[in-house]
Amino acid sequence: MKHPKLILRLLNINWVLITHGLDDLILKTHLFRPLRFLAIFSPNFWRKKEFGTRGERIRRTLEDLGPIYVKFGQALSTRKDILPDDIADELVKLQDKVPPFSDQQAREVIEQELGMSIETAFAEFSASPLASASVAQVHAAVLHSGEEVIVKVLRPDVEKWIHSDIGLLYELASFAEKFWTDAKRLHAKEIVAEFEKTLLDELDLVREAGNAAKLRRNFEGSDALYVPEIHWEFTRRKVLVMERIYGIPVGNIDELRAANADFKLLAERGVEIFFTQVFRDNFFHADMHPGNIFVDIPGKYIAVDFGIVGSLSSSDQRYLAENLLAFFNRDYRRVAEMHLQSGWVPAHTRVEEFESAIRSVCEPIFDKPLKDISFGLLLLRLFQTARRFDMEVQPQLVLLQKTLLNIEGLGRQLYPDLDLWQTAKPFLEAWFKERLSPKAKIQQAIKKFPELAEHFPEVPSLLFQVLDDAAHTSQRAETHHQQLDRLHEQMQSNHKGTLYALLASATMISAAIFFN
Repeated sequence: MKHPKLILRLLNINWVLITHGLDDLILKTHLFRPLRFLAIFSPNFWRKKEFGTRGERIRRTLEDLGPIYVKFGQALSTRKDILPDDIADELVKLQDKVPPFSDQQAREVIEQELGMSIETAFAEFSASPLASASVAQVHAAVLHSGEEVIVKVLRPDVEKWIHSDIGLLYELASFAEKFWTDAKRLHAKEIVAEFEKTLLDELDLVREAGNAAKLRRNFEGSDALYVPEIHWEFTRRKVLVMERIYGIPVGNIDELRAANADFKLLAERGVEIFFTQVFRDNFFHADMHPGNIFVDIPGKYIAVDFGIVGSLSSSDQRYLAENLLAFFNRDYRRVAEMHLQSGWVPAHTRVEEFESAIRSVCEPIFDKPLKDISFGLLLLRLFQTARRFDMEVQPQLVLLQKTLLNIEGLGRQLYPDLDLWQTAKPFLEAWFKERLSPKAKIQQAIKKFPELAEHFPEVPSLLFQVLDDAAHTSQRAETHHQQLDRLHEQMQSNHKGTLYALLASATMISAAIFFN
């Protein structure tokens, strides 16, 4: 470690693990069972302290470790299909039930950011937070106009903790790249950098407000998704004021069932919303865990918390669509070819071999009942296969993969028989048809026309320059050719001269020998 603070942070992490008895829990796992004798060095071995259930211990540990670890727990909480129930149920609490900071601290941040007192800004302000998460907490309030709003406030010192842990992740990534060959292929540092960017963006609530406004415009008048309105006059870097919404938390299955929610519609709309954001708008909500999603009965989503969003380049967007569609159609040859064309796998890779490996992963999954097909499991097995072929991980797609896994986890929680493949396939086919149609090409040309028109006056001079360069290039080539011919003739002449000189010298030397 280059920095003493990182060493101290690492020691702190270990102490938190010991405090909550996770050292004992880790040593009981299959992987670390041979090292169980090390438990005698733990204080917990001698104290015999009762720490609670394993789920509680993991949740409390993540809370104490800080925002980054809470984010990790939130991501895991959406995957009840791969986690034991006791752990998943506890991690759900990390979505909006992280221990809050004090009312006094919240007031100080709000008044400092707005430059006015709470009473001046709001007619009513609730001291108790509605929800508390890893980065911020939310209070209910009423404007002097009578409109109900929520006030989002950043946690004090959250930036300090995030910078500290990001620094630690960078050090661990560097260490991994030195001693683990796969770390370079996985682009460990680039992934940390991408993670850092998303987290730091989340610390600027003005940016989050801008994300919300854009998403609201994209889904204006939609029956699938509603985005609350932003109150810009009260929004600052550490404070965001937004329209208050009412709905049932999407994770509260019992309440949704009592309200006669359409679970199948909700699950399918979740998938449709995701693909609409990615392919139609190229702007997607990348933090769609149950704590950020509410339901307006019977089947309309309401989204909050827009700190983490994502977008793709045009090439990544099209590549992703082609890959997914090829998977849906079981066209593994096309998948293999696209991986080679994109440079994701080395150029020397045999297409047939890579195709066969992908087929061996996918076919057993496709043959399962729909409710048992997990996109998460598919990705995991594909990554394991890709490792054999030295496939490089693309950091720009990591956020998208995480979001897709969240959507699938949410969908299966609502409707276990969700067919992710069949829900997404028609959308992708329509997108391709629209994108590649003559009408789309004409629209793209019209869109680029003003940019091209700017350069029209320069076209004659540019054309003359190209032709002049070509002519001069031809002339220079001819000149070089003539010079080479002359050089060749000179070399031949020199060669003959040298030969004659050598013969004359030999004759003179021979005559001197014989006549002496």
